[in-house]
Amino acid sequence: MSSKIKTLIAAAATAGALATGSLAIAQESIPADQAIRNVVLVHGAFADASGWRGVYDRLTARGYRVTLVQNPLTSLADDVAATKRALDRMDGPAILVGHSWGGTVITEAGIHPSVAGLVYVSALSPDAGETTGQQYDGFTTPPEFVLDIGKDGYGFVEPSRFQEGFAHDVSDADAAFMRDAQVPVNMAVFGTVLENAAWRSKPSWAVIATEDKAFDQAMLQHMATRIGAKVTEVSASHAVFMTQPDVVANVIDEAARSAKVAGN
Repeated sequence: MSSKIKTLIAAAATAGALATGSLAIAQESIPADQAIRNVVLVHGAFADASGWRGVYDRLTARGYRVTLVQNPLTSLADDVAATKRALDRMDGPAILVGHSWGGTVITEAGIHPSVAGLVYVSALSPDAGETTGQQYDGFTTPPEFVLDIGKDGYGFVEPSRFQEGFAHDVSDADAAFMRDAQVPVNMAVFGTVLENAAWRSKPSWAVIATEDKAFDQAMLQHMATRIGAKVTEVSASHAVFMTQPDVVANVIDEAARSAKVAGN
C-alpha cells in the first residue's frame, strides 16, 4: 500500500472520529438523576405528528421518552382530550410542546398535573377567556399564507400557495408531499373560548421562526412576551418544527433541565 493511500485512509478515519464525536456531543445523554424525562409533542393545523420525526430522533437519542399526539383537528375539546390521553400515560413529569395551533391545545391541556413546562414552537398562546382568533387582532397575516375553506367549515392551506406560505425552506418534493398530505382543521376551533391558560402557572419557552409566513412577526413576539416565555429565534419557515429539529430539540432539552417539578 502506497504512503499516499495510507495517508488518505488515516485522514478519513480521523474525519470519521471527529464526526462521531460531534454527534455524541449533539446527542449527549440526559443525566441519570434528571427529574423530567418525558416529552409530549403536539402538532398544529394542516399537519400531523410525523413532522416531528427529526425532533423525536434527537430527543430519544438523548434518553427522553417522547410521545407524539395525533390531533383530530375537529375541535379544541377533541385535541385537548387526545393530548391529555398522552399525558395520562406518562410515568413522571413532562415537557409539553406545541406547534402553531398546537400552542392553543397545550395552553388548555397544560394544566394537567404531569406538565412541568411548556414549549411554544411558532405557536399560539391565548389566555383563559379568550379565543384563538382573538390573538390575530391588530396584526396582519402575511399575504403568502392563504386558506381554502370548504362549505363544511374545514380549511386547508391553498395548495398553490402552500410552499411559500407554510414551508418555503424545504425541497420542492417535500413541499409537494406536505401540501398533498394536509390534515384539514375545523375552522370553528379558532372561535372556541379557552377555559384555562397553563402558561399562567407553568414556565414557558418559545421558538420563533423569523421567516414564518403564517403569523405576523409582531404577533409572535407579542404572544411570547405576554406569557413570559424564554425566546429562541431561528431563521425558518412556519414548518420550523420540521426544518430546524436541532434548535427545537435543544430548547425542549433546556426546558426539561430547567423546569421545576412540583414538590421539589
